[in-house]
Amino acid sequence: MDLNFNKNEDHNKLLLSDLKRKYAEIKLGGGKKRIEKLHAQGKMTARERIDYLLDDKANAIEIGAFAGEGMYKEHGGCPSGGVVIKIGYISGKQCIVVANDATVKAGAWFPITGKKNLRAQEIAIENRLPIIYLVDSAGVYLPMQDEIFPDKEHFGRIFRNNAVMSSMGITQIAAVMGSCVAGGAYLPIMSDEALIVDKTGSIFLAGSYLVKAAIGEDIDNETLGGATTHCEVSGVTDYKAKDDKDALDTIKGIIDKIGDHDKAGYDRKKSMRPKDQEQDIFGILPRKRSDQYNMMEIIKRLVDDSNFEEYKAGYGQTIITGYARIDGWAVGIVANQRKIVKTAKAKTKPSEMQFGGVIYSDSADKATRFIANCNQKKIPLVFLQDVTGFMVGSKSEHGGIIKDGAKMVNAVSNSVVPKFTVVIGNSYGAGNYAMCGKAYDPRLIVAWPSAELAVMGGAQAAKVLLQIETASLKKKGETITPEKEKELFDKIKSRYDKQVSPYYAAARLWTDAVIDPLETRTWISMGIEAANHAPIEKKFNLGVIQT
Repeated sequence: MDLNFNKNEDHNKLLLSDLKRKYAEIKLGGGKKRIEKLHAQGKMTARERIDYLLDDKANAIEIGAFAGEGMYKEHGGCPSGGVVIKIGYISGKQCIVVANDATVKAGAWFPITGKKNLRAQEIAIENRLPIIYLVDSAGVYLPMQDEIFPDKEHFGRIFRNNAVMSSMGITQIAAVMGSCVAGGAYLPIMSDEALIVDKTGSIFLAGSYLVKAAIGEDIDNETLGGATTHCEVSGVTDYKAKDDKDALDTIKGIIDKIGDHDKAGYDRKKSMRPKDQEQDIFGILPRKRSDQYNMMEIIKRLVDDSNFEEYKAGYGQTIITGYARIDGWAVGIVANQRKIVKTAKAKTKPSEMQFGGVIYSDSADKATRFIANCNQKKIPLVFLQDVTGFMVGSKSEHGGIIKDGAKMVNAVSNSVVPKFTVVIGNSYGAGNYAMCGKAYDPRLIVAWPSAELAVMGGAQAAKVLLQIETASLKKKGETITPEKEKELFDKIKSRYDKQVSPYYAAARLWTDAVIDPLETRTWISMGIEAANHAPIEKKFNLGVIQT
């Protein structure tokens, strides 16, 4: 190992340590005092409920743990978006579980809460996964009702999805383990089966105070919409549980009886660990996002037996394409190569070199053909992003870079096999799109702590923004000294750097998670297993493209 490897390793392990620290804070939800208050009421926290429900809490992945991170500060924050979502196994069957976190504003729905719940339902719909809702929510967060209530992808879309999933035969089970009020009361009742916990669970369109104000009726909440009322009088719920654990045990029993699902038929063999040391990833990945490295060395540490069958190895070398297995599953990998590659010409000038992380016409052409091959062979696609964008300049424009880039985007858009995206380093501009960014429907998209997502890199963007800022100030008659210019540049770059952080992206659900690189195989494997629940119903068709 060389000194540079050791420096890279130290840097990346510090990033990982920061990730673990942030996640530990997130898991506390609204804080220790609110957790204690919940326990005093005889209730479990959202995370405790999910852990109890799953066969093995360690064998699970969490969606959107950093949702809401740094947002809504004027409202006291919204850790994890006020809802915990995990994919794991219940009675041996893969499921997705959604649990309101009552320690965060009594489980009220912020705009990001709605977005996160819709993401869970999207995963369930795409993969035909059973979905379990553990309901404990005060409903819409009223100070922000205009941002959560009326639009297409707001609160009401949840119930629309309930109905759609029911028609698709996707199992939905809801347990009312606390408040379930107003419009939120429809969610459990639009599920296939509904449970309610005695004395702590309640369902009503309007609580006792609102009933008194609206129609003058005096009634307590338990009589109005408690477990006994809904299990013995209204018939709204199907099971009455004595406490949280009893409700969760009932769910386990229901899931246990579900029949097997139709399979998509993705190929899987016995899993093998990579031959090359997985821990080496931390030393291979450079400290600076502008530095070069060999993506092939990363791939070897992600795939079974470090065995990778490269497709068109000598052509379009700034994108690597090829076949491998991850945890036994056959995959097609499309990865950006960050190592500078010389062209086949005898005398290579700087203008004739291919710069790492940039997509050229030949690279885009290769990727398009490979994606088509994977669709023909029914092989899931894995995109490993470290991309600065498409090549610019007269040579590229005259060579048709826009046309070739459009073909690649077309292939990614129309792919019918499941796609999974890992943002390893840079994810800039149109490169994000071509390499299956969030807008292109990856089944799961995750980022490593080293990731950056933006239109362009921080230094370049800051220079552009600085030019605009200084021009504006000069128009106002202000003199810009070198010192003032540097101060402005540093201020702009600092602001921009916060926005390119993987946590900024995860807070807004542009990615599903920020993960330890060593968990990448688990995420992809569980994602393909989920996708295997949903047989492919469409044919791969590129439509009309420029040739």
